[in-house]
Amino acid sequence: MRLQSLFSTLRRRGETALMPYLMAGFPTLPDSVEAAARISEAGADLLEIGVPFSDPIADGPTIQAASRRALGEGADLGRILDAFSGCTARAPRVLMSYVNPLLAYGRDRLLDDLQEAGFCGLIVPDVPLEEAEAWRTEAEHRGFGWVPLIAPTSGGDRAAEIASGAIGFAYYISVTGITGVRSRLPERLTVDLDALRARTRTPIAVGFGVSDATQVRALAPHCDGIVVGSRLVEALRDGEPITPLIRELKQATKEPTPC
Repeated sequence: MRLQSLFSTLRRRGETALMPYLMAGFPTLPDSVEAAARISEAGADLLEIGVPFSDPIADGPTIQAASRRALGEGADLGRILDAFSGCTARAPRVLMSYVNPLLAYGRDRLLDDLQEAGFCGLIVPDVPLEEAEAWRTEAEHRGFGWVPLIAPTSGGDRAAEIASGAIGFAYYISVTGITGVRSRLPERLTVDLDALRARTRTPIAVGFGVSDATQVRALAPHCDGIVVGSRLVEALRDGEPITPLIRELKQATKEPTPC
């Protein structure tokens, strides 16, 4: 399994995985494929590719705006898979989508086509633990990643149960809110991450709000992966060079702030 191998390799190196998020189709579909390759070349360990959706309930204004633009450009799931099948990024990539577009596409067809397009995992924020078994079973049958989300309100027992059902890694949401750049993260975040990691062998990535190298350094000793989303989408929106940004963030995963 490619995801398991990735986290094992980084753990041996003493590094935390840097996992940038891109909205497929933003600002255009070819642009997003090209950006994925540049981000990978700059040092990203894993790419999260988002599918635009009309009602992205977990996302803040930045990603919502990117989603609207991508939809306006005609970036539906089929076109996204076709476009990313030609992506030259060396970093493994996982797809993030709300469940409605996936159900319309068809679960088994989707998992097969994702693998054909070079993806190795799937994140679906609005499929809870109680409804995930069929997805997880079919993903496991294909040697494919299934990445559940864990909310900070889940509680220790439920968080550990969700993590145990992951294939590849689990995604811990840093805040009780939506995505978006934040100058400060919750004070208890590192404590909660440590408590969860003490109860599971599943790699834990953390996202929502992480936006700069200082935050990455602070989180790195307490998790296995760090997702940076809105900050990168803003950079792409504003025409900011993304290679220096990714290099700075990746370097921060190698220089954690002492616990």
